[in-house]
Amino acid sequence: MRLSPSIFTPPTATTHPPKLHKVPSFTIHSSKRSPGPSEEVGIQKEPTKNLSMLLRTEFAIKNIEKKVSSKKYKNLWPKAVLEALDGAIKEKKWQLALKIFGLLRQQQWYEARCQTYTKLIVMLGKCRQAEQASLLFEVMLSDGLKPSIDVYTALVSAYGESGLFDEAFTIVDDMKSVSDCIPDVYTYSILIKCCSKFHRFDLIRRILDEMSYLGIECSTVTYNTIIDGYGKAKMFEEMESLLTDMIESGSCLPDIFTLNSVISANGNIGKIEKMEKWYDEFKLMGVKADVQTFNILIKSYGRAGMYDKVKSVLDFMEKRFFSPEVITYNIVIETFGKAGNIEKMDEYFKKMKHIGMKPNSITYCSLVSAYSKAGLITKVDSILRQVENSDVVLDTPFFNSIISAYGRAGNVEKMDEFFLAMKERHCVPDNITFATMIQAYTAQGMTEAAQDLENKMIRMKDNSGKKLLEDASKIH
Repeated sequence: MRLSPSIFTPPTATTHPPKLHKVPSFTIHSSKRSPGPSEEVGIQKEPTKNLSMLLRTEFAIKNIEKKVSSKKYKNLWPKAVLEALDGAIKEKKWQLALKIFGLLRQQQWYEARCQTYTKLIVMLGKCRQAEQASLLFEVMLSDGLKPSIDVYTALVSAYGESGLFDEAFTIVDDMKSVSDCIPDVYTYSILIKCCSKFHRFDLIRRILDEMSYLGIECSTVTYNTIIDGYGKAKMFEEMESLLTDMIESGSCLPDIFTLNSVISANGNIGKIEKMEKWYDEFKLMGVKADVQTFNILIKSYGRAGMYDKVKSVLDFMEKRFFSPEVITYNIVIETFGKAGNIEKMDEYFKKMKHIGMKPNSITYCSLVSAYSKAGLITKVDSILRQVENSDVVLDTPFFNSIISAYGRAGNVEKMDEFFLAMKERHCVPDNITFATMIQAYTAQGMTEAAQDLENKMIRMKDNSGKKLLEDASKIH
C-alpha cells in the first residue's frame, strides 16, 4: 500500500472530526503484499558480544530516515523500519514519523495494524496535530481496518489535547453507534484529563453526568485526574469535596497518586499545615508515601524557608531506605542555592556525586544561578570545566543560566561566546536569552548593541527555531 503525500503536508482547512466509514479523498494504490512480522519489536539490551549487531541496527535506522522521501525502497529490513518509526514516535518527531510510516506502507511485507495507528494518533495528539490525526484515521479505514476502541480513544485524546472539545465530544458520540467501540471509563478519563488541562471544568460535570447515565462508574484514575486538575487550578473546595466523594464511594479508594496531587496542591501555595494534615490523613488511610511524595514535601518546605524540615525529610528517607533520585538532589540543591546557602548546596552536590549519581542540566543550572547571585564567577568557570568532561545533555535553560551569569558579572565577551555556542549545541535561544543579553548590554552602556539585538529579536519573532539558530552568529 502507498500513502498519499497529502498526509504529510500541514493542514490548511478547518479541523473537523472524521466521519465514520468515509471514503478518503486521496488515492490509495495497491501492491502485492506478503505476510509480515506479527510484532513490532524494540531494540533489546544484549550481551557485549552482540554490540556489532546493535551498531549495525542503529546504522540501519539512520539509513531508513534518509530514505523516507524515496518511493523505490519497497523491501527494507523490517526491524530497522519499525524501530525507526518507534524512535520518531517516542521523540515526538511527528513529521518524520509520518514519513517513515509512509515508507512502511510501501513495503512488500507491510501488514496494517490498529496498534500502529493508535501509537501514531496518540503522538499526533501530544504534538497538537489534530488535523493530521483525523487524516490518519481515514488512512486506517482505507487500509481495511476496523477501528478499535483504543484507536477511537486516541482520536478523542488528539482533539482534546488541542482544545477542540466539540470535535472530541463528536467522536465520543460516534463511538456509541459502533459495535464493540462503546466509550468506556478510560475514554471518558482521557477526555476529563484534557478538560482539566485547559481548565474546562464546566465540561467535566457534563462528562460525569453522561457516564452516570450510561452506567459507567468512575475509576480511581478518573477521580485522580479531576482532583489533580482542581488542585492545579487552586480550586481547593472542589478538590476536597471530590476527595470526600471518592472515599465515600467505597470502590475507588485514594492511592499514592491522590496523595501526591493533594499535598502538592497545598504545598505549592505555601499551605504547609494543610499539606501536613493531608499527609497524616492519607497515612491513616494506609496510603504509603513514595519518593515523589518526599520530593514534594522537600520542595514545599524549601519554598517556605523551613530548612530544618527539609533535612528532617531527607533523614527520614535515609532511615526508611528510600533512595533519593536525581530529582531529589536537584530540589535540595535549588532550595539551598536560592536561599544563598552555598556551603549547604555544595555539600549536597558533593554527596550526590559521591554516591555515583550523575548531575544533569537542571543540577548545573541551579549551581550556576546560585554562584552567579553570590558573585562567585570563578565557581561558574569550575562548573563549565565539569560539564566539558561529562556527557550531560545541555539545553537552552543551561545556556541561559551561563549567559545570565557572565552578563551579571559584566563579562560581555564571555556572554557572547556562549550565545554563539548555543548554535553548535542546537539549542534554540528564547525570550529569556534575548532579554538577559539586552539587559547586560544596557548595564554596560552598550545601547547600540542592545538596540540591535532587540530589533533582530522582533524580526525573528515569527520565524522558526532553525532560523533563529542561523541568525544567531550575526548578533553581537
